[in-house]
Amino acid sequence: MKKIRALVLDRALPSRLLFVTVWLSLFAYAGRPLLVAAHAEGVAPAVAWLALLGCSFLPMLPILARRTGGLIKRALLHWTGYVVLGLFSLLLVLVALSDLVRLLFAISVQTMSFSVLAAAAGLSLVGLFQARFPRVKRVSIAIDHLPDDLTGYRIVQWSDVHVGPTIQRRFVQALVKRTNAIGADAIAITGDLIDGYVDDLRDQVQPLADLRARDGVFYVTGNHEYYWRAGEWVNEIERLGLTFLKNRHRVIERGSAKLLMAGVTDPAGRDAHKPDVAAALEGAPAGAVKVLLSHRPQTARTADRFGVDIQLSGHTHGGQFFPFNILIRLFQPIVAGLHRVGRTWLYVSRGTGYWGPPSRLGVHGEITVITLNRSI
Repeated sequence: MKKIRALVLDRALPSRLLFVTVWLSLFAYAGRPLLVAAHAEGVAPAVAWLALLGCSFLPMLPILARRTGGLIKRALLHWTGYVVLGLFSLLLVLVALSDLVRLLFAISVQTMSFSVLAAAAGLSLVGLFQARFPRVKRVSIAIDHLPDDLTGYRIVQWSDVHVGPTIQRRFVQALVKRTNAIGADAIAITGDLIDGYVDDLRDQVQPLADLRARDGVFYVTGNHEYYWRAGEWVNEIERLGLTFLKNRHRVIERGSAKLLMAGVTDPAGRDAHKPDVAAALEGAPAGAVKVLLSHRPQTARTADRFGVDIQLSGHTHGGQFFPFNILIRLFQPIVAGLHRVGRTWLYVSRGTGYWGPPSRLGVHGEITVITLNRSI
């Protein structure tokens, strides 16, 4: 057994060394303006390089803090690690752009370095503001043969809130207050609501009990729930008064019209929580408008085969912040916004909260108001 373990470790060593080498190289490149600024202030090069090396390990703090006791301590470690990661991600892009500018316009390294640091600081604050204060985004969806009684029906969608070490009770309270002020007919939460264990976050999610909508608050799991004992979270969410749609539906009646609010679990659930669109829609009343909640947009192809009118999803975060909002398009065919997949309308939320670095630079968080209207 020891020989096998040693063999596995030996094989993993080259890839780990490569990762560390690349990681430190990127930090050294991105941190060049900091080294230039330190030199300008008379800081010894050895001290500056040691400080930069120390910073390169700070983004690992959230991983080390996963099981560290005390929410306050974990919050501090997460904030530190993710702020540094977000700042250096931004510096990496700005330094690369500044090198291109210097090649074209012969600007001094010192001048450009101070400009990059100022830009990074300013953009980081903008990204933080856009992450902490999601906007209300209104989307109108036209449906063929929509009954008069459902015209103007409004569904408020949250997705990817990620309540955890850096998103806590105050943030949730603000979301609840703003959402209740909209006066929605229904509220849909499309997964990744949390990022932590129930025992740690019970008080942080308590304001969810105050959510109000005429026809109810509906919830489906995302992949992150399954990293934190999803079974316990489902019980807690239902205790707070939300309706968990585990491959099932609820029929909402408005006059003579019927709206089907269905939901599927996330594929990360596997086994007992394996997603099943057919089961979610089984027994749907004839002529009902079908709305499907699915954390991942990829479900839309299947939803179209089952005659779903609207699918509400999240998961992508819209790339969350620059430059990942551009790079994500290389991996995700549908990143954000309203799209048509066959006969089904798919709306992908950019996310209401955030995960990782507290930044949404160029990708504002959103509380989405979906209004149903009849096609002209």
